[in-house]
Amino acid sequence: MRDNLTTLEVSKIIISAYELARTSGLHIKMGADFEEYVRITDRLPGKSQTYPSFRPDCSDLLPGEAFWLIGRDRHGRVAHVQAMRLCDLTNTTLDEHIETLRAFFTDPDLKAGPGSSCSCYAPSAQRITGLVAYRGDLWLREDFRGRGLVAVLARIAFGLALAEWSPDFIYALVAGWNIRKGVADRNGYVHKEPCGAILRLPEQRISDDDWLVWLTREDVLRLLSSGLNA
Repeated sequence: MRDNLTTLEVSKIIISAYELARTSGLHIKMGADFEEYVRITDRLPGKSQTYPSFRPDCSDLLPGEAFWLIGRDRHGRVAHVQAMRLCDLTNTTLDEHIETLRAFFTDPDLKAGPGSSCSCYAPSAQRITGLVAYRGDLWLREDFRGRGLVAVLARIAFGLALAEWSPDFIYALVAGWNIRKGVADRNGYVHKEPCGAILRLPEQRISDDDWLVWLTREDVLRLLSSGLNA
């Protein structure tokens, strides 16, 4: 396994994964206009709501610090979405970022609403710091599941994040069923802990108890290098 990749190699990995998705009938578009993204995701049947982390009325999603991926089928219908954003946690840790609700709102006091809270009991969140990327809002339409696309779409997202930001960590907050069914494993997450975010947002009708899953930069490099000759 490689522990370092050139920019050219990362680009080749992204293009290879993009072509694999296209061969499966999924045409991927990258963007940074989250007004457009929310207009699309709010209309998708079968998809849960897009959380405040990726809603521009709740979070500052600045150019160069956040992007989304949308996949359409051969008829132009949306079949996949996901989004990523960068957080500079150089002077704090992930558990504090989550518990203060700044992982979800730029200004929690103004936007979160009464009764909002979040607890993080995942021990490793206290050691996750520096440049940290968050991946979320992942959805794949049912007719595209079971084709091995989950790993391909993760490779595209992780490759773009590495090329854009070279983060120290990439993390996600996922439901327990995601762990039990092996979805987190298929996405490539090698570290997992329960009670990553016990989130209550009454105004948004959100009540979650999610696992914390994450990768170090070295994990991402190993994951992507495995696709060099795939």
